[in-house]
Amino acid sequence: MHLVNLFGPPAVGKMSVGRELAARTPYRLFHNHATIEPLLEVFDWGMPSFGVLKTEFRRRVIEEAVASDLPGLIFTYVWALELPEDTQAVERLVAPVVEAGGKVDCVELYADMPTRLSREGTPERLAAKPSKRDTEWARANVVDWNERHVLSTGPEMPFPLSFPHTVVDNTHLSAAETAEEIIARLGLPTNPDGRRLS
Repeated sequence: MHLVNLFGPPAVGKMSVGRELAARTPYRLFHNHATIEPLLEVFDWGMPSFGVLKTEFRRRVIEEAVASDLPGLIFTYVWALELPEDTQAVERLVAPVVEAGGKVDCVELYADMPTRLSREGTPERLAAKPSKRDTEWARANVVDWNERHVLSTGPEMPFPLSFPHTVVDNTHLSAAETAEEIIARLGLPTNPDGRRLS
């Protein structure tokens, strides 16, 4: 299996780009809020049970994706690059793919802060992420995460793992254009008609 780890700061467009990738390839999308939103119905963000179950659920989905012979999976993730524990969490998540002899590509999305703030509160985002429906709070959260963490690689923060790593600046690209760029860079298989294969 091929795992595309699509990471970047909040509101950079990971889910939207992931959906466009899944529409154009035989790969499936597993976006990070697919685990976050159901758990927030029961546990608050900072509760230990929330963190434990979120991690276990994500890893189990990846394990089963490997076992089911899916050709590829797109996983989205916000990665605090300065935190060794975040990097270790990524290593643990991708381990089932590596152990099965699969391939891992890490694709980093970058967009400037004004662009990211403008993407917070879009109908697509609000529909998939109920926890972001307070747009004022969500925009403040984008700024807060940016101030507290290193969310993009650069001269002072090299990519911390040995997997192939590519950066796509999607500040001025639509989700569809970004997906096409990723497909070209990674050489991903595409569906003949642009739709998911059954």
